[in-house]
Amino acid sequence: MDQEQNGTILDKDQNVQHFLELIRQSRRGKFKIYIGMSAGVGKTFRMLQEAHTLLRSGVEVIIGYIETHGRTETEALLQGLPVLPRRKLFYKGKELDELDVQGVINLHPEVVVIDELAHTNIEGSKNEKRWQDVMDILDAGINVISAVNIQHIESLNEEIKNITGVEVAERIPDSVLEEADEVVNIDLTADELVTRLKEGRIYTADKINIALQNFFQPEKILQLRELALKEVASQVERKIETELPRGSHPRAERFLACISSNHETAKKVIRKTARLASYYCSRWWLLYVQTPKEDGDKIGLAAQRHLINNFKLATELGAEVIRVKQSNIAKGIMETAESRGITTICIGKPHLSLYNVIMSTAVFNQLLTKLAASDIDVVILS
Repeated sequence: MDQEQNGTILDKDQNVQHFLELIRQSRRGKFKIYIGMSAGVGKTFRMLQEAHTLLRSGVEVIIGYIETHGRTETEALLQGLPVLPRRKLFYKGKELDELDVQGVINLHPEVVVIDELAHTNIEGSKNEKRWQDVMDILDAGINVISAVNIQHIESLNEEIKNITGVEVAERIPDSVLEEADEVVNIDLTADELVTRLKEGRIYTADKINIALQNFFQPEKILQLRELALKEVASQVERKIETELPRGSHPRAERFLACISSNHETAKKVIRKTARLASYYCSRWWLLYVQTPKEDGDKIGLAAQRHLINNFKLATELGAEVIRVKQSNIAKGIMETAESRGITTICIGKPHLSLYNVIMSTAVFNQLLTKLAASDIDVVILS
């Protein structure tokens, strides 16, 4: 077979794969997420209300997994709704239950309600996370309504920790929200949320005072509320971007996050660049310029492990990782930015090592000149 014939077959195969992908997309279920600033704002309550409305409208809806947390009003709303039995598992001598993913797929309802999107599944489950279960159900052509709190979004991890003093362990990639066809914010004022807490509508009586002294403080609630509102606003912006005619779009942003082997700094740059890319509905890349001083045998095992973990984090947040060997960091950044058509370069704040290395090189002025001529922005992230 000559090269031309081989090329024709490859083109046909690619066309077939593209067509199959279009078919899969059209068959995929629709995804709706309720998002809130904290527990107790009413996400589960709203999902159950919607389930009743759908049922009255003749839509086949089932409850796949709901966590009522013993709240009387929420439990009352379960009455009259078809509830799928949970899958029983034994773990460390205890009987626990999980969402029955295969049961949902076998029943194949029009809509399934699945709470606690950020939940970590019990060992032995097919998927590690519930959001992965939801992706399987959507791929099976079933529509899903789910819910998550703002503190479970991966790229907001640092901000949440700064606000609450707690690092949330269960998190979902930002890409999960990007998969949603609709994101709805369940909003309350700080006073309304505290009132609900004091009335015993969120936690039991023995937990109320502890909650008031820790998480449920007005200044913390206000900051979390702001994050939730911003997140939903960015989702609306994304929807506008994807639905408006192409000619009406501004320039397509392409972000490049530049990191060093400094672990904590790198994580912040990665998460903040991911937020920017998410806001602009843009592609982004992670760049690590490996100088001779950072060859594999010259940095410690701990630094190497952190670097690999940061690459993994960036990939989970939607980045393409680029690793370049170059003695001149500024030159490595410039060449990568040009080759990828980057519009914005993101680096750490001035006292960080990466910035100092760049500033100490003679190429830095050339870099700024080149970037200015190419209409490329440089963002120094705090």
